[in-house]
Amino acid sequence: MSDEHADGRDRGLTHAGPRGAKMVDVTAKRDTQRRAAASGRVRMRAETLALIREDGVAKGSVIETARLAGIMAAKRTAELIPLCHPLPLTGVTLEIELDEGLPGVTVVARATCTGKTGVEMEALTAAAVACLTVYDMCKAVDREMVLEDIKLLEKSGGASGDFRRTAAGESHP
Repeated sequence: MSDEHADGRDRGLTHAGPRGAKMVDVTAKRDTQRRAAASGRVRMRAETLALIREDGVAKGSVIETARLAGIMAAKRTAELIPLCHPLPLTGVTLEIELDEGLPGVTVVARATCTGKTGVEMEALTAAAVACLTVYDMCKAVDREMVLEDIKLLEKSGGASGDFRRTAAGESHP
């Protein structure tokens, strides 16, 4: 299922073609167990990280609010990303760690479902929104924070097979 670009070369794209965007029909695909993990980081001043650690941010618990925001975002991914299928998520978790070496916060989001299409976008959305929430909660004390390195770590299930990012950044099926 791919479309040709104007130059005639097949790019293997399934969501766009000569007649515009379309949502891919997954009716014929069988349900399989799907899993994905994604991560992101928020780099900040050491003083900001200390405030988070000491629960001294005026807006409240940064870590728990970011965790909740990530879960809520994963559940709404299809409303945020055009052409993304709504999925019956069976689980979403976020690990949020304080990283003195960064300094900053590292987020790992995991999403699972049994369905016809993968949960990569849900995991990525959860990680990104958790990072955005950290920024929002701390921006009054540190506007120079940087969201960075949002990426898919791994995925499993479906016809395209498994993917796992290595430490060197290469992917392995």
